[in-house]
This record gives sequence, structure tokens and C-alpha cells, in this order.
Amino acid sequence: MNASKSKKNWLLEELAKKVRVRRVELNLTQRELAEKANFHVNYIGGIERAERNISYKKLIELAQALKISPKNFMPE
Repeated sequence: MNASKSKKNWLLEELAKKVRVRRVELNLTQRELAEKANFHVNYIGGIERAERNISYKKLIELAQALKISPKNFMPE
């Protein structure tokens, strides 16, 4: 596996964890979060499984639905 692919996977996995943790903190189901963000529930599932590399615009919309700043999604 090349270094850029593993780094991309790592970044998607970090985003997935942060989305899932925040969603659970807010006591939301994936379906409820999808409704708040105006996404399909399968899209939320894909983000939480680190299968989706979402756009900047979608990241901002997701952050708004989770009531956090998009910078909270950035890696440590």
C-alpha cells in the first residue's frame, strides 16, 4: 500500500470516529443526523465507516448539523 493511500484512509477513519462520537454525544441516530444535515442515511453510514471522502461543503453542512465547528474534524 502506498503512503498517500494509507494517509487518506487514516484521515477518513479519524473523521469517521469524530462524527460518530459527536452524533452519539447528541443522542442522535444516523437517520436523525441525516435529516438534520439533509443527507441520505446511507451517506452518513458511509462517512462513519470511513468509506466516503466528503467535500468541503458537505463537511461544513455536517458540522452545522452536529452543532460544532468544522475545525473539530481536523486531525490532532
